[in-house]
Amino acid sequence: MEAVFVVVPLLMIAFAFVGVFAVVNRSRRVSRAWNSGLTAEARCLRTYTTTSGGGDRMVRTTLHHVYEFTARDGRAVRFEETGGPGTILEGDIVTVHYTAEDPEHATARRPAPGRLFAESGCVLLFLGGFIAFCVAFLVTAHVVIGEVDTLMP
Repeated sequence: MEAVFVVVPLLMIAFAFVGVFAVVNRSRRVSRAWNSGLTAEARCLRTYTTTSGGGDRMVRTTLHHVYEFTARDGRAVRFEETGGPGTILEGDIVTVHYTAEDPEHATARRPAPGRLFAESGCVLLFLGGFIAFCVAFLVTAHVVIGEVDTLMP
């Protein structure tokens, strides 16, 4: 039974670290695209939404855009981005930023390094607090289980 108090928090910490990795990776990828200086005109091929939740949970709707552009080397690149503005519709032309070595990870978001830093920082702060809580829970559970074991004959 005591293993539950160790395994579950460790799994939660592992998932939180996956989240940290994803946030840092996304921020670095978008920042590199903005700083590369490479831009292209892209056409929005498709927009669609996905929903999650429902029942007794809050419903969350995410807007997706599929873009296609021609990279500097002449090849056609298609990529999908979530969370873009709802004012971009199929057929619209937008400016995308990309890196020469990884054009598939382009972004149609306008450069806003301060906003990217703030968004990423808030998520990382939340995940850091979550990890600290899990570690404190692990330590407390270890101490309490150790005390119970010393009291038992």
